[in-house]
This record gives sequence, structure tokens and C-alpha cells, in this order.
Amino acid sequence: MKFSEKCAAAALSAMLSASVLSCGASYNSIKRMQRLEEGVSSPTTKEELAEAIKKYDARAMDLVSTQAQEGTWYKILGMRYLDEAMYGEAYECFQKALHFYPDNHNLYYYVGLCAAYIANSEMDFDGVGGLEGAARRMNYLKVSEESFQRSLQIEPKYYRSMYALGALYVFQLEQYDKAVPLLEQYLEVQKHEVKGMFILANAYFHQYEFDKAVELYDEIIRLNPSADKVADAQRNKKLVLDYQYSEN
Repeated sequence: MKFSEKCAAAALSAMLSASVLSCGASYNSIKRMQRLEEGVSSPTTKEELAEAIKKYDARAMDLVSTQAQEGTWYKILGMRYLDEAMYGEAYECFQKALHFYPDNHNLYYYVGLCAAYIANSEMDFDGVGGLEGAARRMNYLKVSEESFQRSLQIEPKYYRSMYALGALYVFQLEQYDKAVPLLEQYLEVQKHEVKGMFILANAYFHQYEFDKAVELYDEIIRLNPSADKVADAQRNKKLVLDYQYSEN
């Protein structure tokens, strides 16, 4: 990131911090300020009540607009951190954005993505094989799984979460039976998407559905996306066939 972009991100972060602190004012303090500014104390008549509602409704709309903007700032800052592979910082920003937009499927996707990256960084650097790091890793993987699932509950056809959850089941959690239907659905939406085809073929292989894996590798070879991918598909197809024949 360029120096100017870092400064912008820092400034945005400071703005967010200031905004969060400013929201700490008590409800009673805000009400007192409103009464002073609006000239409405304790309305009793129908006319006074109607006028009070009109004035406070305008204030409420201002507050909603400010909070919506704060949620957007957190999302933008999270994307900046994600671009710089600063997954912990991005994870926190997307979580905070969810406070303002709790039904945003896209934000749940990014929380799940960051959690998966953080899980991969939970390594045993001390070489002692402790359980603490493994527990943290599993916790982040669980957060990742649940975030992708929540994203799909909100938007069942959101293909990014389908792909990400399928990949999580194959490469991290080794729950191939859960990966297969997700990735099949993903390829119905994203037809001939080669990365998804490779992952689904992998899942088929681990489910002992060798014929389906071979069919996918043949389809990749037919599509001819690139020389490297064709070579990978040919190599994987041979491995599947060799394993299948050795089992018979």
C-alpha cells in the first residue's frame, strides 16, 4: 500500500474510533440535548405530541444515516486490510460492519474468508504441540463455516459462499459428504468454472465416486482452460484411475 493510502486508512480508522466513542453518550444526555435544541420538553396535547414526533423523527433519521455511514466505513476499511493480507484487522472490521448490517450476506462471506485465513496462520511456532493453538484454529474454522452458512441462509444463490464453504469442507474440515452437494450447486450457477470443478472432483475421489471424478477431469480437459490446468487434470485423472483399479 502506498504511503498516501496508508494515511487514508489510518485517518479512516481514526474517524471510526471517534465515531464509536461519540456513540458512548448516554441516552439521557442525548434526550436532554434534543429537548434544548427542539424546544420540546413534555408534550401533552395532541398538537404538541404531533409536533414532538415530527421533530424527533427527523433526528432519528439523521442518526440512522450516520450509523449506516459508519457501517460502510468499517466495510471499506476491512476491504483495505484484506487487500493487504491483514486478515486479523479485516476480520474485526467486517464483524463491526455486521453490527450495522446484520443481514448482509456479503459481510458474512468476508468474515468467513478472514476466519479461514486466520485459522491457517495458527501454527505451532514453539514446536511443543500444544492444544491451545489447535483449539484456536478449530474455533476460527467453526466461525468460518458458520459465517458462510449464514451468508447462504440470507442469499441461497450467493455463489462465492457456496465455493468458499465447499473448499473449506474439502481442504480444511475434510467433510467431503457436505462439500459435494454445495459444489454441485455452485457449478449449476457458475457453469464450467474450472477451480470449482477441480475441488468437486477431489471431493468425489474422497467419497469413492471415482467415475464422477474422472468425468469432471475429462470435462476440464475438453474445456482446455490452459496448458497447466489440462496437465493437472490429466495427472489427477491418472491417479484416480490407478487408485480405482488397485482397489478392484
